[in-house]
Amino acid sequence: MASIVKRPNGQWRARYRDLAGHEHARHFRRKVDATRWLDSVAAAVEAGTYVDPDAGRSTLAEYAPLWLTRQVHLKPSTRSRYAALMRCHIVPTFGALPLAKIERSAVAAWVLVMIDAGLAGPTVRHAHRVLHMILNAAVDDGRLARNPASRVKLPRDRRREKRFLTHPEVAALADAAGPDRLVVLVLAYCGLRFGELAALRVRNVDPLRRRLQIQESATEVDGTMVFGTPKSHQCRSVPVPRSLIDELAAACAGKAPSDLVFTAPQGGVLWLRNWRRRVFDSAVTAAGLGELTPHELRHTAASLAVAAGANVKAVQRMLGHASAAMTLDVYSGLFDDDLDAVADRLDAAARAARELSASQRQSVSGHVITMPR
Repeated sequence: MASIVKRPNGQWRARYRDLAGHEHARHFRRKVDATRWLDSVAAAVEAGTYVDPDAGRSTLAEYAPLWLTRQVHLKPSTRSRYAALMRCHIVPTFGALPLAKIERSAVAAWVLVMIDAGLAGPTVRHAHRVLHMILNAAVDDGRLARNPASRVKLPRDRRREKRFLTHPEVAALADAAGPDRLVVLVLAYCGLRFGELAALRVRNVDPLRRRLQIQESATEVDGTMVFGTPKSHQCRSVPVPRSLIDELAAACAGKAPSDLVFTAPQGGVLWLRNWRRRVFDSAVTAAGLGELTPHELRHTAASLAVAAGANVKAVQRMLGHASAAMTLDVYSGLFDDDLDAVADRLDAAARAARELSASQRQSVSGHVITMPR
């Protein structure tokens, strides 16, 4: 139900009731503007894009924590990261604004401010992604007609080129790691994430089948170590080279099935930052490997597996990627040799076909065909 009435002050009052029976009204100087407004409301209702004007009055600071509590699927580490981005970058800029007052131009300006402040590209993209998800939820809740964070230009992802170690370099790094030699070798040859290695228990090591069952990951969340499922909740079975299985069995000897295989010097879980400071960085220097991060041992595992003849599906299963497409996206350069091999095989097949065709033609030309009289 809608109507337009001229008020004593000369303005035109346009009003309507929504499907819930709530009345909404606006005042205009011209009747034609009031009519256009009501027409736009009717068109939005017809198209299914109508949004209650009162629904977007909640501020982002009020709505964002509510959104975060609804993300029940998030791992604790991801939830903590989202909360930090909201606290440090999103709420200080947009917290006081009603959801309906957040404009795309303001989001674009916010991105530029973060870039000018020297924030790394990944941080800017992650902060924008969280804001985009919050506003997407507001659209789904009927609080917004559209997401003002959509189609905002972001800094390009300038990833550092991946580093792949050779077998001799892995051996040098492992020797330099001293008592943690086996940690380096398992990371470099099995492709585990560090949190997966830290959470590896004796019951997850199968010496007979030469397999590691990756079922848990240990992650630091706000100063506390939290155990949960691996990234993307992908449990998997990882093959172990024969040269390592005896050492792994020795590391498990005398321990209960639930005990951790690798621990800190005083017992307890291995913390990545502590292990890097205590062991890894000095070992990298001693081995003369320049700049290297522990995660690049995972890249190394992928590289060595491909060099040994593993196909993309095998690498995907070893690393626990969600799909082979993701593996190709991350490590496409490693499979260039496979493409060369395919081209060589095609060339050989085409050459064999040409030679066969030529020999058949020669055989036919060597026979004298006698026509009956």
